[in-house]
Amino acid sequence: MRRSPFSVTPLSAAIRRALAVSLGGTLCVVPFAVLAQEEAVNMGTTVVTATALKVDTPDVETPRAISTVSAEELEDRGVNKYDETFQYRSGVVSQPYGNDNNADWFFLRGFSAEGATYQDGLRLFRTGGYFWWMSEPFGFERVDLLKGPASILYGEAPPGGMINGISKRPTREPQGTLQVEAGNHDHRQVGVDVSGPVGQRDDVRYRLVGLYREGELNGSEKERYYFAPSLAVDVSDDTTVTFLASVQKDQGVPTNGFFPALGTLGDSPFGKIDPATNFGQPDYDRLDQRQVAIGYELEHQINDTWEFQQNARYTHLDLELRNVYPNSYITPPRSISRGIIDRDGQYDAFNIDNRLIARTYTENTENTLLVGAGYQELNLNYTNRDSFRTLGDGSSFFTNIDTVDLYNPDYSAFTAPDTGDPTEHNVDRRQVGLYVQNQLRIADQWVLLAGARYDNVDSSDDFSDTTGSSSEGYDDEHLSVTAGAMYLGDNGVSPYVSYSESFTPVAGIGPDGASYEPLEGRQFEAGVKIAPLDVDGYLTIAAFDVEENNTLISTSAPVQEQVGKRRSQGVEIEGVGYLTDELKLIAAYTYTDARYDANDVLRDERVPLVPRHMASAWLDYDMSRTLAGLSVGAGVRYMGETVPSANSAIEQNVPSTTLYDAMASYRINDSWTAQVNVNNLTDEEYVSGCDFYCYYGASRSVVGSLKYSW
Repeated sequence: MRRSPFSVTPLSAAIRRALAVSLGGTLCVVPFAVLAQEEAVNMGTTVVTATALKVDTPDVETPRAISTVSAEELEDRGVNKYDETFQYRSGVVSQPYGNDNNADWFFLRGFSAEGATYQDGLRLFRTGGYFWWMSEPFGFERVDLLKGPASILYGEAPPGGMINGISKRPTREPQGTLQVEAGNHDHRQVGVDVSGPVGQRDDVRYRLVGLYREGELNGSEKERYYFAPSLAVDVSDDTTVTFLASVQKDQGVPTNGFFPALGTLGDSPFGKIDPATNFGQPDYDRLDQRQVAIGYELEHQINDTWEFQQNARYTHLDLELRNVYPNSYITPPRSISRGIIDRDGQYDAFNIDNRLIARTYTENTENTLLVGAGYQELNLNYTNRDSFRTLGDGSSFFTNIDTVDLYNPDYSAFTAPDTGDPTEHNVDRRQVGLYVQNQLRIADQWVLLAGARYDNVDSSDDFSDTTGSSSEGYDDEHLSVTAGAMYLGDNGVSPYVSYSESFTPVAGIGPDGASYEPLEGRQFEAGVKIAPLDVDGYLTIAAFDVEENNTLISTSAPVQEQVGKRRSQGVEIEGVGYLTDELKLIAAYTYTDARYDANDVLRDERVPLVPRHMASAWLDYDMSRTLAGLSVGAGVRYMGETVPSANSAIEQNVPSTTLYDAMASYRINDSWTAQVNVNNLTDEEYVSGCDFYCYYGASRSVVGSLKYSW
């Protein structure tokens, strides 16, 4: 359904021009608090985000590929899991490991996004193997995706890109939503979102977001409790502080999506393994994760030129995870051995980022200078009782806990395993970064970008048990640079080129006795952003070449050598817009040729789990002219053929698959709306990918909802 334009404050000269050529009615606006006292004007909406440059800038003026998904779209598509967010955007492999209720998985431009999740511009730590901060999409007003290396502004980061969820904030106008959902897989959900001024004051605003969700999947189950209060205070006409907090609890039985290739991808004398098979131990497996975050954002306009911004957040995560899993090889004729993951621990983390922004103008130029400093700290302590782990003396420990029948696992024969004395880990990590960036706009047509960042990062993992004690870590410093240029065409066609870098520290010592160097990524990107005046929408086309050096590979040496390379080249096409006043289209296509060195023999092999071709399209049709209040939507997602890991001994490629989604929404009156969403409409049984294991994709999901708004 097409929305009315927002009423926003006047922006800088650059943003006013971008609005003139931007998409009306399709995406979201980020208001500028420092201009809140000026006269409001009514104009179409545009994408304005600080994710790419840490300065509020329209996407159409940013020489990098960016995707944004609004809360409205998440609701329309019925997204209840974070890794479903970008299923209709380019450059993203969503849920490569199938449907996992204990983690969110993305691949960005052929690289894992395991260390690439952020919230409100600050890192969400995912470390220790399983101590992963879990993001709740109901708590976001939008999610941004910056594609390619991002170390210039965020420090340590993988080269594929970064995902930044923007928390729901207090609103100046009172509003509220109560939503109830029910569906198959025992899905139940209740969500509430209330916001507005505190009392009769217009300088203090609040928002309360809460959710309860439960569901079942292949013998596993999970409950989530989520509560996120926030408060915005206008200290003065020039200063605003927004306090943001959240509490979340996940508990239940984690999924177990690991399957051997035989009987899943390939034929077996005993037939196919049922995708609903659980090779874990449902009556023994356990997940209990609790996470708390509290922080703030400060904006202060110093004078007509300078602005100071600061955001900080403290997070605490407590995890108890016990999960039996199958090994990847089969014991003939039809058995499989099992191991166990058993982690118990907690972490405390702190992030702070400080920015000074100077905007200066001449008759033909507009210059935005950004100077910043950031600090990150993580302290993780946990107990490791895994059946495969590194012991305190540095040796490897592995034991099978039992075997089960592949086609009829007998859970009653299970005995709780004894994996020996636990290994205690104490992990400390710190990062300090200083950065500078300059955006120069010339003659209202050229945008030039340059920046650099210096980081010092150190990390230690001290672990011990009855066999002894050891330590791994790194102490590195790195300089990252970026540059870009963009031409803003009067017809809304804006070509650009850019260069960016990333780095990821690596713990360990090479065969020469020296510590490993950080993985170093670099990207060349060229593209065009099209947002013509007479079209309510946008189209972006980007070609990229991303390369990561210093990757670890196995050679004849007793330890891994840092002589490998990983490279991803491709083209992305993405568009959002209205074909008519009633028909909105979201479409994307991605070509990715991602390759890596698996060892000193297997070089330049295709990366597993990453298709060469992906395509998607989602159509929303507002039928109000023929049937008041009714809108329908339908989508198609194509994922091309993928390959298993080069040294996995799996000889068969994973075939392509095409999935269909659908939605119908009926606005009963101004307050009530009913909606139904169906994902994987035809209940297609497919393998989402293989590395050493294979993973079944999500089966059909049917969810009905009833929403009351005021």
